Amino acid sequence: MIPHLPHAVDAVVIGASSGGIDVLSTLLPALPRDYPLPVVVCLHVPPDRRSLLVEVFRYRCTIRLKEVDDKDKVEPGVVYFAPPDYHLLFEDRTSFSLSVDDPVNHSRPSIDVLFQSAAGVFGARALGVLCSGSNDDGAAGLSAICVAGGIAAVQDPRSATSPEMPSAGLLACPTALVHDAKGLAQLLRNAGGTK
Repeated sequence: MIPHLPHAVDAVVIGASSGGIDVLSTLLPALPRDYPLPVVVCLHVPPDRRSLLVEVFRYRCTIRLKEVDDKDKVEPGVVYFAPPDYHLLFEDRTSFSLSVDDPVNHSRPSIDVLFQSAAGVFGARALGVLCSGSNDDGAAGLSAICVAGGIAAVQDPRSATSPEMPSAGLLACPTALVHDAKGLAQLLRNAGGTK
């Protein structure tokens, strides 16, 4: 059973690494074209290659997909992907910024950077989802969302290809909601008011 969220949210941030494509293949196609929230995805990708995430998911999804450019507007009903070799942040509720600051947890883009930014901008109205991955990037960011009063969710480590990342997220935020990929997909739909 998927619980209803304790309160409404204004933005969804998702972090994943190893095994993340599999999880996103369940989460993103579940979002309808008229989904009322922005969804921002940070997936660890090689810094020296063009990301193909938009192409990978374009034919599986009805929701609009975009790789973020610096100063892009934050709009509802769009899944935004962090570009390779840049940290992705919310500049405010209406725009993004990209950063070439040093890698965090050996990663750029870093999930922690995105999640901490979401916590700072959206506070209790942020929903952070931490999925499969083989390091602890995202744990500190998920904790920041919890501290800000936002909603945290993790992929059930038992269902993750690489359980280290969601396990670290649970340690950092023990109150996080825990679901497998299908459960997380329904949680996202609930967050957008979709059954």
